[in-house]
Amino acid sequence: MNNLAGVDLNLLTVLEALLAERHVSRAALRLNKSQPAVSHALARLRLLLNDPLLTRQGGSLKPTARALQIQPHLGEALDRMRDLLAPAGFDPSSERRTFRLAMSDYGAAVLLPRLVPLLRTEAPHCDLLVTQASREAMAAQILDGEIDLAFGVFPDLGERLAHDLLFEDRYICLADAAALSANDGLDLASYLARPHALVALRADVENEIDRTLAILGHKRRICLTLPHWGMAPRLTAGTDIVLTVARSILPPAIEADGLRLFDPPFALPAVPFTQIWHPRRRGDPAHQWLRQRIAGFFRAD
Repeated sequence: MNNLAGVDLNLLTVLEALLAERHVSRAALRLNKSQPAVSHALARLRLLLNDPLLTRQGGSLKPTARALQIQPHLGEALDRMRDLLAPAGFDPSSERRTFRLAMSDYGAAVLLPRLVPLLRTEAPHCDLLVTQASREAMAAQILDGEIDLAFGVFPDLGERLAHDLLFEDRYICLADAAALSANDGLDLASYLARPHALVALRADVENEIDRTLAILGHKRRICLTLPHWGMAPRLTAGTDIVLTVARSILPPAIEADGLRLFDPPFALPAVPFTQIWHPRRRGDPAHQWLRQRIAGFFRAD
């Protein structure tokens, strides 16, 4: 392996895809190659590196310790090679590119209505692939090179990921107006006595609202957990459920539907909406153009 003259560097792109997909057929689809070609490349890689690299476990492939050791360095090296071979600049009016983004439906509601028209106007040959995952999964996908940008609330990024704060939202409470006796909402005791809806992909993931309540020595009852921000407000209508969410996810005229907005009866931190990416993408002209255009949406507000 130390003698690069005898190595087919195309094998490294196959290894990158296999480590990301952990499945020969999906890696072949990602690379636009046949399954036998990818299997043959894997056999050559095993000989080259003197390691099985991926072993079958159920319906997928499990990386060996050696493969897991290689993966982050491989992604970084290939991205640097792509940067070297890429055009010096990015012309959005003519170049083709697929941007892979991850966000919740909250992120989709605040970002996509601005981003999609911009791409159709300024970058008509660029495609957009949007996926959804938990914040932990999105961060992992960025590190693994599976997506270009992720959007959401990321409280513990550390130094592994680059990030840009786009705007700060605030929490607001929502309840059926007929279920509220006072015009100014609920005090803390009444808030805690009510059942609550939680928007989360998994019920066991800590959230800022319940973490703040725990610090204050309180706990609320979650009677409904669902992954969709857009559906949650409708489910409070005609019930005693309280929903505490970021204000931007709610339509401006939400109170016309018989619902009432009110401030939480305890102090909650701001909701920082952030875009994150891998530092090795910093020099990619197309990636840089997209990040700057997205940041411009919110800095113009």
